[in-house]
Amino acid sequence: MPDINPDRLLADLQELRQIGAYKTGVHRPTFSADDIRSRHWLEAKLTEAGLDASIDGIGNVIGRCRAPGGKLILGSHLETQPHAGWLDGALGVVYGLEVARALGQGIDVAAWTDEEGHYGSFLGSRSFIGALPEAEIDRCRFREDGTPLRDALARAGLAGRSRVQIDPARYLGYLEAHIEQGATLEDAGHRIGIVTAIVGSHRFKIVFEGVQNHAGTTRMAVRKDAGVALVRLANAIYDRFPMVAGPRTVWTAGHIALDPSAPSIVPGRAEMLFQFRDTDPAVLARLDQELEALVAAANRDGPCRVTLTEPGQSVPRAMDAGFQDALERAAERHAPGLHQRLPSGAGHDAQILAERLPSGMLFVPSIGGISHHYAEDTKPEDIVQGCQVFADAAAALLAGG
Repeated sequence: MPDINPDRLLADLQELRQIGAYKTGVHRPTFSADDIRSRHWLEAKLTEAGLDASIDGIGNVIGRCRAPGGKLILGSHLETQPHAGWLDGALGVVYGLEVARALGQGIDVAAWTDEEGHYGSFLGSRSFIGALPEAEIDRCRFREDGTPLRDALARAGLAGRSRVQIDPARYLGYLEAHIEQGATLEDAGHRIGIVTAIVGSHRFKIVFEGVQNHAGTTRMAVRKDAGVALVRLANAIYDRFPMVAGPRTVWTAGHIALDPSAPSIVPGRAEMLFQFRDTDPAVLARLDQELEALVAAANRDGPCRVTLTEPGQSVPRAMDAGFQDALERAAERHAPGLHQRLPSGAGHDAQILAERLPSGMLFVPSIGGISHHYAEDTKPEDIVQGCQVFADAAAALLAGG
């Protein structure tokens, strides 16, 4: 089995951490100046490792092994959530780089664009499997200020480049490593997680239209307060969803805005961005129906008009059974009795690649279960051990199991 270089692995992660450093974490939104720096940093590292490396027309960084024979592709993403953690995405990319060095051949490495959804939904991995049409690229906008994706690509020097697409005959499958982003492993005292399935996420925009008016002179009986309508619907969702959800379903109202947002004005418009997640398509379908029914009831009862749109969704995916077994055997070799199988409550590029290739995922513990925050961290010994398990599993899969 291959031996990784722990010092080199940790040094690369720390070097990457400095690009866009924010407090103890990283701020590296998609196609920001620091994100582009990180992509060129990786391109240089992959080239030094002996891979043919390039950045394609959607921003994917791909390093290709020159040796003949079937390959595994290993990867994750480099961009981050705003003012967030230093390992989310970066860990899996640097694991891929280190495994490519340790094995010497049989490994391609990728950093997929915009897994974090600043412009769209899994743009890089979807582009790679041929599921991102040009018309969608034309429509994509930066979620913070509306900058067109085409403008961001041009600013990054990527306009006019072709987009690399998958050659299924080249690959035996896809592997991704990630921090858990939860506390399941830590709470159990385990050091390795083998992902069984990745959740699907349904995302909604709910808009409430009332009547803006003076907060002091508008009688309560005649108000059409969009903010109150939003709160009532949010409360109804949180009361009703537990009755139809699965044991691992989660839901979140992650953004609420009143317009205008002023203490002396009855808001005439309110907006809520809402999502729910589960690994079971039947549960997701039930929740879709329940949300539609609750919105219909809100419209029926008034006094505000409510509209529901679905800006995006991802499909839950099971990970390949054989890949799970290979990861588990490697985990038992290095962390006997200290590993478990578990679903992923977060979305990952592996669920996109799984549409075209056998795919698997490995988790390492997150300290305190923290992620999407600059306090996110993982013990160095867990980072090193996870990479060794990842390398062993990759070697075994290249050898036929």
